[in-house]
Amino acid sequence: MGLVHYLDHAATSAIRPPEVVEAMRRYLDEVGATPGRGGHRLAVEAGRIVLDARTRIRDLLGRTGDPGRVVFGPNATWGMNTALHGLLGAGDVLVHTVFDHNAALRPGWALAQSFGIELRIVPGDASGALDLDAFRRALDGATLVTLNAASNVLGSTLPIAPLVEEVHAAGALALVDSAQVLGHLPFDFGDADLIAFTGHKGLLGPQGTGGLWIRPGLEVVGSHQGGTGGASHERAMPTRLPDALEPGTLNGPGLAGLAAGARRLAEHGLDRLHRETAALKARLIEGVDALPGVRRLTPHAPDGVGIVTVAIADGDPADVARRLDRDHGVLTRAGLHCAPEAHRLLGTLETGGLRLSVGWGSTSRDIDAAVEALDRCTAPVQRFTS
Repeated sequence: MGLVHYLDHAATSAIRPPEVVEAMRRYLDEVGATPGRGGHRLAVEAGRIVLDARTRIRDLLGRTGDPGRVVFGPNATWGMNTALHGLLGAGDVLVHTVFDHNAALRPGWALAQSFGIELRIVPGDASGALDLDAFRRALDGATLVTLNAASNVLGSTLPIAPLVEEVHAAGALALVDSAQVLGHLPFDFGDADLIAFTGHKGLLGPQGTGGLWIRPGLEVVGSHQGGTGGASHERAMPTRLPDALEPGTLNGPGLAGLAAGARRLAEHGLDRLHRETAALKARLIEGVDALPGVRRLTPHAPDGVGIVTVAIADGDPADVARRLDRDHGVLTRAGLHCAPEAHRLLGTLETGGLRLSVGWGSTSRDIDAAVEALDRCTAPVQRFTS
């Protein structure tokens, strides 16, 4: 990564373990074939690698049973869209929360425009907590509920397992967005019906990998059709997973890298990784709290993920992010982070925020450099007043 301090892990784990790169290189150099397309040795080896990736993702999600319930696509957004478009139609009620990402909000809006489904958004507060009374009211007559396991703005987590219980008690389905938790910390998804995941964040894999886990007994109607490598004489798509939702050629090299990333996480241990990143996050919070030119938006929650988002006093977060990069080699993310309702809640919808996020490759040196650079970049601006 060179002489930079990478603090944008919530967007992408751009610093990847060497074994991930090696797994992708090996696939391209020594395998190269497409899984499920042929019975020769290279196609069989490609299929074995993809099965390994499915099994490892299933295990990290805390699921059991058929690894074919893990369906691969390019990212978590694909997984969210596949679930929402494949389950909802006219007359249905979709419940979002204020902490949802546009991966949930935009397909929900599109479904409302196309089919007239009813949308409800559950409010919350700046601590990252949902309004539980409003949540329970919103469940009345609901068809499906989207739950973001961790806010990509606040870094706070939701108690997914008990929330899912309430969703089921109301007769609805629960779709969980795991993009900010999977690979970052041990997490209880409870009896979620569907879990969308992405490979390029905590799982340490490359971009273009992700997907959706679907509980047994639940059928999701796919929006794409095509070749699956089997039953080619049938006009209709197969109904069995994963083929039902995986037409066309899978990203073999990417899934080899994803499997390697998941393997490394299992060997390192998510408990250990969370302790390490939580200590770095605490150090970062202590540093930014001492700066008069910024205001921390992220709550100091020990069960959260490694995200610290701040507002800039009478300044432009995008301008500060550019100066951090250009003058100090500190890489961050400014803007609305594809989560407009969370920024509306925080009062930063017009300005956005500056997000610093730690991950597996972060060090105390990165933290100290970021705090010092942030102080220099915000020194000329007006200070926040109490």
